[in-house]
Amino acid sequence: MEYHLAIDIGASSGRHILGYIEDGQIKIEEVYRFENGISKVEGEYCWDLKGLFEDIKKGIHKCKELGKLPKSIGIDTWAVDFVLLDEEDKILGNTVAYRDDRTEGMMEKVFEVIPQDMLYLYTGIQFQRFNTIYQLMAIKDKKPEILYKAKTFLMVPDYLNYLLTGVKANEYTNATSTQLINSFDRNWDEKILDEIGIDKSIFQEIKLPKTILGNLREELVKEFGFDMEVILPATHDTGSAFIASVCNDNDSVYLSSGTWSLMGVENHFPICVPQSMNYNFTNEGGIDYRFRFLKNIMGLWIIQEVRRKYDNKYSFAELVIKAREAEYFTSIIDVNHDRFLNPENMIEEIKTYCRETNQKVPETVGEVAFCVFNSLSSSYKDSIGELEEIFEKEYKRINVFGGGCQNELLNELLAKVTKKEVLAGPVEATAIGNIVAQLLSYKKVADLEEARKLIKKSFEIKTYMP
Repeated sequence: MEYHLAIDIGASSGRHILGYIEDGQIKIEEVYRFENGISKVEGEYCWDLKGLFEDIKKGIHKCKELGKLPKSIGIDTWAVDFVLLDEEDKILGNTVAYRDDRTEGMMEKVFEVIPQDMLYLYTGIQFQRFNTIYQLMAIKDKKPEILYKAKTFLMVPDYLNYLLTGVKANEYTNATSTQLINSFDRNWDEKILDEIGIDKSIFQEIKLPKTILGNLREELVKEFGFDMEVILPATHDTGSAFIASVCNDNDSVYLSSGTWSLMGVENHFPICVPQSMNYNFTNEGGIDYRFRFLKNIMGLWIIQEVRRKYDNKYSFAELVIKAREAEYFTSIIDVNHDRFLNPENMIEEIKTYCRETNQKVPETVGEVAFCVFNSLSSSYKDSIGELEEIFEKEYKRINVFGGGCQNELLNELLAKVTKKEVLAGPVEATAIGNIVAQLLSYKKVADLEEARKLIKKSFEIKTYMP
């Protein structure tokens, strides 16, 4: 049996999942799970990359203990965050997280040198205050000495791959989230970098998903007792998740549902017109130079924070049960408002928003939970309406995948408000997409179309009718 290891790291946790083909189906097995999160360091919200890499190694050791040695390994994470390395390949400053407020006002500073419409025309990327371009501008504005010393730019999964292999490369799908990649040339946009005053020499060669980056460093081979090939999946977790969609047609909208909700369609070309800019859609790079034309929606982060503020007293399943008891509640929040990005108290922020917008304020646990789920479904409906307006067509179905597709209430609300069929699954879309990229690299699967047929045959898909 040949195993392939997907390491899928999200904002709150990471998993090591082994994948293999058996009896004409993809089988997966979780072998290790670990916590992740941000903490304040020197006044900034930061990631602990040293701790993450230790957990990566622990999970690999677990594979060895089980006697299931992977032939290859792929890492995916969230987007936009990065490290800058000095001439000795040491991290400069903190690994600041996208939820930090250092980018306040930086979007406007960028627009002073590059007009907003031109930036969108070049990159096709949605305007979000935490995009890499604004983080770099924040460093230039507040800590210019870091940029002066910087010799290498690596995004978070790029850096973890560098620790594994010693090879420096910027993977394409994650690089597109920086708002620094020209969507037509599919490479670093030197004009943008020149305009904002960032040294282009720090950026690495762009490598595509399915690329074999290299083998493990010699010292890691000795530590683990075996070697693996490090293969680039779509290192942006959403890019990996979209690979695992069970729909392979032009009539479906995709919804990757997790901490973030990413809703859109697949294209073979970017759409950088004023209408898509005004609706704030993004053209993120995907496998085989596909474009994920989608909108980032705040997602289940809001209910995760609500649960935390209830001291984790309720499981997510219990919050859904309580929400069902409050389906009479009609107040809606704008889930994409910056105020919900990282508030001190999510419950109070929801109540304050409702108060300020002259809506009924949720009081019970069920009312708060239903307000979140109902608001998410409302946002999804609006985004689909914008997609249909841009493409001048009506979509027939929605494929929801990722951990959020287990929320049956949200799936029911989505089918109800959109009046469309909803296909829910696969749950482990990101890890599956990661593994599929490895299988494609080894030509164990011919192409993406065949992969999606295989995924549909291998994993449970639930259907919800309007």
